[in-house]
Amino acid sequence: MNHKKLRRLYKEEGLAVKRRRGRKRATGTRRSLDTPTRPNERWSLDFVSDVFGEARRFRMLGVIDDCTRECTGLIADTSLSGARVARELDAIIRLYGKPKTIVSDNGTELTSRAILEWQNDSGVGWHYIAPEKPTQNAFIESFNGRLRDELLNEEVFTSLADARRKLSLWRYDYNNIRPHSALNGKSPASARRALEQQICSAHGALAKPKTMEHLTAGLSE
Repeated sequence: MNHKKLRRLYKEEGLAVKRRRGRKRATGTRRSLDTPTRPNERWSLDFVSDVFGEARRFRMLGVIDDCTRECTGLIADTSLSGARVARELDAIIRLYGKPKTIVSDNGTELTSRAILEWQNDSGVGWHYIAPEKPTQNAFIESFNGRLRDELLNEEVFTSLADARRKLSLWRYDYNNIRPHSALNGKSPASARRALEQQICSAHGALAKPKTMEHLTAGLSE
């Protein structure tokens, strides 16, 4: 039976193949964003890749605070799914507090059902940049460039464990030791502490809250 006869029979019998619908993806918001002025107002995240051993690839998820430039997460693995990203974000929030908004590109992992569910459960806003417009996520792009120039292009990784160790050392130096030109010569970690102290002083806080989520809760009241 040729395809013409098959189509004619389908039409005569009123048959139809159910058209497969695309899976539901997170859409977030594309509104313009103001420059953040306090910690946890906005985070940015993106993926970078490299190799270890005999050209075996691994990926890194970098997360930064756009206000303090602090790298709140730098996770490396051979696979980083949307569900894994959601778990890592939960772990970072337990340490740093909850951000108001996260900025990312439209990668498959970051528009997956797992991330959509995470957005709904966490209440964190998510902003997707326009396709093929990396300049709209300039903070993380600048961080990625520094990471590649200072570490990835300079080091040979023998294993995933070796890569994680070197990434951890570089992240500590980036956050705590080196001065940052955008922070008047302060390191990202010291800039965060200075801003926390300013917010505490402005609201007459007697003790530092456990997380910046508590710290900034009264600012919008």
